Amino acid sequence: MKLLPRPKKVEEKEGFYELGFQSVIVIDETICENGITYAVTLRDSLKKSTGIECAFVRGRNKPGDIYLTISRELREQEYCLNVTKDGIMIAGGDGAAVFYGVQTFCQIAAQYGGMIPGVKIEDWPDVMQRGYFFDETRGRVLTLPALKKMVDTISRYKINQFQLYVEHTYLFRGLSEMWRDETPLTAEDILELDEYCRQRHVELIPAMASFGHLYTLLSTRSYGELCERSESWTAPFSFRDRMHRHTLNATDERALTLVKEMIGEYGALFSSDKFNICADETFDLGCEKSKETAEREGTSQMYIRFVNELCTFLTEHGRQPMFFGDIICRNPDYIRRLPENTLCLTWGYDPEQREDECRSMAQAGAKQYLCPGVCGWNKWINSLEDSYRNITKMCAYAQKYHAEGILNTDWGDFGHVNFPAFSVPGMIYGAAFSWNHEEIGFDEMNRQISLLEYGDHSESLTGLMAQIEENSLFDWWAANTYYEKKVLDYEPEGGRILPEALEEPAAADRAEQKLRSIIQQIKRTAVHMDGEARPLTEDLDLAGEAVSVWNAVGVFMCAKECGNTAPQEDAFRLAERLERWFMAYKKQWRRLNREGDLHRIAKIVIWYADCIRGRIEI
Repeated sequence: MKLLPRPKKVEEKEGFYELGFQSVIVIDETICENGITYAVTLRDSLKKSTGIECAFVRGRNKPGDIYLTISRELREQEYCLNVTKDGIMIAGGDGAAVFYGVQTFCQIAAQYGGMIPGVKIEDWPDVMQRGYFFDETRGRVLTLPALKKMVDTISRYKINQFQLYVEHTYLFRGLSEMWRDETPLTAEDILELDEYCRQRHVELIPAMASFGHLYTLLSTRSYGELCERSESWTAPFSFRDRMHRHTLNATDERALTLVKEMIGEYGALFSSDKFNICADETFDLGCEKSKETAEREGTSQMYIRFVNELCTFLTEHGRQPMFFGDIICRNPDYIRRLPENTLCLTWGYDPEQREDECRSMAQAGAKQYLCPGVCGWNKWINSLEDSYRNITKMCAYAQKYHAEGILNTDWGDFGHVNFPAFSVPGMIYGAAFSWNHEEIGFDEMNRQISLLEYGDHSESLTGLMAQIEENSLFDWWAANTYYEKKVLDYEPEGGRILPEALEEPAAADRAEQKLRSIIQQIKRTAVHMDGEARPLTEDLDLAGEAVSVWNAVGVFMCAKECGNTAPQEDAFRLAERLERWFMAYKKQWRRLNREGDLHRIAKIVIWYADCIRGRIEI
């Protein structure tokens, strides 16, 4: 019996509960809200797993029923699932706990069909707040149906918070110059999603850039004067600049007024009492317009004063402020200058992430969430092993330093090129280890995810997914870096414009052979998968081609830098291959997303195709 997250106590018993046409799901009268959501979730899952559709009613249970109830003997989020031949009881300390018990039972039924083995499970979370953070602004703007599907996955693995991050991708009233060429979310989208989340015990929390990362807002003529740098609206678009430039001038009172108005408008759409102001990576702080103040007082003082203004504003309006802790970690004692209820989001995404920041913030008395990541940014497919290692470490630090929550992040960075489905294993790593910190090895975890998420009875799919990115020699970060050096004359970090691995043609050949083998194995695995999960095979095939074709593009550009020109026939063939891949990629993108930054990605892809054909000289 494989279950994720792994329950605390599992006692297997003799006998089976036989599901049949007479089985009834009973919602006890102690369940005042969302009982129908629990019953529908269970009914639909059982029908999918067993072919049998159960009726559901509200009232008292009878022998043979599947009984959902709340028990005063259980704590918040704690549930007890008891399967006997005479019936099933799912009891929880609150509604969320009942829902978690239902999700566990659905996993059992998916493995055993209509003959459910006798078992008693007692379970509760190690970390009470378990969140997932999705970047809905730096490339992908998921449609409402796609966001709801993401919430379904989140709730299936007992994640109870979902943060939706925006910079310019919400249709703020009065800020038309910011979103005029975007495809933003609307108030109706947020309100409907918030209700959908509440029914599944997921707290939808607003997350909004409020200090740094306001590139699009501060690139407008209307509000560009609030930027730390002069004439910010005149610079050409750059993915790198969007990550590293355009911080508010902290000494301009108009900046605070504008951000407070935006917080008020966006926050009003959410039922949550929390708000994440982000306030991270304020790279330009004190560099120009506020330089005199920075030299007199220091950028740390300027930073904490601005953040305190926003946190106090939120507190006065009944909300708990949250912010990312990369700046304050340099001066942990500054946490005492913020309202007492403020939550510091202490982040770190390295596979060997150190604990120094977690420890120093804990010692300073901070209330904190620890924030690992799914490691998909700037890649065509996530680095699952890096994600696993990072998440297991951060969840262990959360236990050690008594963090109040885990917030697993999925950032977009240079256009959010990775397909959201590729982040699901990383999402499950975070869900599993924040609920139960007991370690499950990387390979075993991937086998369980293959079975439980994809219905893959060969238990190999997730492990194969993990191998794709390992063969990437010229990823999106490298491709964008090279493009911006050539087109915008931006100097790359470290001085190199192309990865060293591209200088060895044999490396690309080895990667190509491995990729071909991996994708073929994935296609063979499809026969073992659940029918609804099989379309992922096409997405992984496309991801494999993305890694492969961009490796070839990198090798071509590297050879060109060295003065080695490929035959025109080969060059044209590679350009066509890149364009054919991108046409399929656009179709995949539009299946789940609004246009977002697709046009910016297209500009770079077409530039490479033109360079390869010789239409552009570099």
